[in-house]
Amino acid sequence: MHIVFAASECVPWAKTGGLADVVGALPPVLVRMGHRVTTFVPYYRQVAKKLSDLPVVIPSLTMPYTYYQRYARVLDGGVHEGVQIYFIDCPEMFDRENFYATPSGDYPDNWERFGLFSRAVIEASKILGVPDVFHAHDWQAALIPIFLRSIYFFDPVLRRVPCVFTIHNAGYQGWFPSSIMPRLLLPWDMFTMDKLEMYDQVNLLKGGLVYADALTTVSRRYAEEIQTSEFGNGLDAIFRRRSADLFGILNGVDYEEWDPAQDKHIAAHYSADNLKGKKECRRDLLHAFGMDGVDDKTAVLGIVSRFATQKGFDLLAAIIHDLVQDDIVLLALGTGEEYYERLLGELALRYPDKVRVQVRYDNTMAHKVEAGSDIFLMPSRYEPSGLNQMYSLRYGTVPVVRSTGGLEDTVYEEHDGEGNGFKFHGYNPLDFLDAIRRALATFQNKEQWEEIMKRGMEEDFSWDKPAEEYAKIYERVVANRTWS
Repeated sequence: MHIVFAASECVPWAKTGGLADVVGALPPVLVRMGHRVTTFVPYYRQVAKKLSDLPVVIPSLTMPYTYYQRYARVLDGGVHEGVQIYFIDCPEMFDRENFYATPSGDYPDNWERFGLFSRAVIEASKILGVPDVFHAHDWQAALIPIFLRSIYFFDPVLRRVPCVFTIHNAGYQGWFPSSIMPRLLLPWDMFTMDKLEMYDQVNLLKGGLVYADALTTVSRRYAEEIQTSEFGNGLDAIFRRRSADLFGILNGVDYEEWDPAQDKHIAAHYSADNLKGKKECRRDLLHAFGMDGVDDKTAVLGIVSRFATQKGFDLLAAIIHDLVQDDIVLLALGTGEEYYERLLGELALRYPDKVRVQVRYDNTMAHKVEAGSDIFLMPSRYEPSGLNQMYSLRYGTVPVVRSTGGLEDTVYEEHDGEGNGFKFHGYNPLDFLDAIRRALATFQNKEQWEEIMKRGMEEDFSWDKPAEEYAKIYERVVANRTWS
């Protein structure tokens, strides 16, 4: 089967979040299963700096709008792990400082930028090889299923091609004024409450949900949560309406990159069979944060995160003055909302023997935090999939998480010799603090703690099983559209 992936990000060329990891990791596994995969990504300025002078495979694609045209080229990014990479090049749209926004806000023409990208993917596929199925990701590629059911509805070939649409975070939806409808050559009969219209604006994510043949999201629990008003971000009714076509598939982990037995970033290697190296990683991490001499009985709590309310930092702020009374040190790495960056900095000054913060993102340091911490904190308000809890499990760093999204699907509460971590359910400070203190009490029982570590390290969250689930969905949508 030939699958075309279309996404605004893909590692290692363009990344702001987990979307890029999925689009980079899933296709190679599908190729190993015997499928043919082609991936299209915009040729951003940041990509051009890494990959210049790429061969041109299509010198000009015409993208018509209402009163004008734009032109795009298709560049050959080569074959990576069996996956053919193509870049859509249009300097007016993608040669910019950032992917989506400036510090003052989103680019107002994002509808045009990603409308061009989506149309170019379809047009390029007509020339380079029509796939059996398109796989579009997030609102930036939501116009692919929308275009397939409008502009290309009468195309004798493309009208037969189904589209799978993956929602990585339902909070990002692509809102634009209704005036973009004719400019994208979309018929006004699509601008209705049951289609693209929402509060008198165009909601591209909503359109993708309506017109895709199947919907996936990044964990089983998140697929359930987005059907509720609490997590659906206003789209819960549509998620419920399409529940028969909605599948939750947990993201996988790249164990080539995240494995303490071979990690090039950490001070010593270790595994579930031999944990000696973890002590050296702990010492190395403490040294990197300027905290040499911490006693072995003191629990090292680690955080690698965006500092934001969505990630539960309001809970952390509420409990920190109580938490520092316990026998712990807290090491945090990340960037985010200015309020929390400033707050964490102030806490580090107030409690220099308890709290240290590095306000930056550094991949090597992220590996060190995963390997050297005893406990990893993820008190997220919501977490569609989450990766750090799965990294932590592989590194024998016991996670304390809120029971939501992918955290619920991957972390099992320690109870009577079963479980790989600690969870809390209610989104409130007392429940969070209680979960941490349950973990701290267990930490003092080294034999029990080591058993929890080993259970986590033996979990398998590789991409093999998710890839099989995606393949079944591709087969399903192709079979269902053979009538067209």
